[in-house]
Amino acid sequence: MGDGMKSFLKKVLLSIGILIVLVLITHYMDRDKETKPVPIENSSSDLLEIYYFDVGQADSTLISYQNYHVLIDAGNTVDGVKLVPYFKELGIDHFDYVIATHAHEDHIGGMSRVVYNFPIDHFYMPNHSSEWKSYSNLMKALEKENVPLETPSVDSTFDLGDLHFTILWIGEDKEDYNENSIVLRLDFFNTSYLFMGDATGDSERNIDSNQLPCDVLKVGHHGSKYSSVAPFLETVKPKYAVISVGKENEYHYPHQVVLDKLEYLGVTVYRTDLNHTIHLQSNGRSIQFDFLETDLDG
Repeated sequence: MGDGMKSFLKKVLLSIGILIVLVLITHYMDRDKETKPVPIENSSSDLLEIYYFDVGQADSTLISYQNYHVLIDAGNTVDGVKLVPYFKELGIDHFDYVIATHAHEDHIGGMSRVVYNFPIDHFYMPNHSSEWKSYSNLMKALEKENVPLETPSVDSTFDLGDLHFTILWIGEDKEDYNENSIVLRLDFFNTSYLFMGDATGDSERNIDSNQLPCDVLKVGHHGSKYSSVAPFLETVKPKYAVISVGKENEYHYPHQVVLDKLEYLGVTVYRTDLNHTIHLQSNGRSIQFDFLETDLDG
């Protein structure tokens, strides 16, 4: 065999080898694509968006999908001044549901400003009064704007397009506001979300365990050790947990015992004191998070 022929064969074999390597690489890349979450297109109007706002040692969460909007809590009184223009910047011109989980200042403080600035179809709140000034301000706003206060019942549901909501808990304790917190579940195609308000361990034990497993848990009571009891977390088995908490707060939330439980269960934890406003997007199959620094940051 001549040198020319040998050189030709070497080139052919090298080309074949390169082709085989490329085929194998493509095969394994395709295999990986099948097991990874479906990428989310940010421009799609069919995405569920949830904003867990950084409002310091307080709570406020916005759920938006297409032209449906649900607000859960509105932070302290000072936060209402910031939330209203932020909602308008997002293009929100109404709320289908506004849910005040319970009557503590750090959950309803900014709510009266929301009531004055947006049409509201349904306003949910536990049926008990409070001595907080923010509570009386809220009652005046609801009356002036002719928005009825509704108290939902356990297992009641409502739908907004493809969003399915279930009330999992609402207490009747006249002394402990936290115990009365409205606990809400959201199902969106193959994804699910829990919003715990300030529900305590006693409330968690009373919720139907069949309704608890979910993908994303909004941790109860800012990560207090009196919430997120072990049996509850073991039943929920969330992939992600979100904690709304103020930086270097006086309560030392979130408590380490709660963080240890979540770590033991392999849960990915996001915190507003560390990550600022936490922005979730889902197409009903996959979930992704990004973090926003806004004028709201507490």
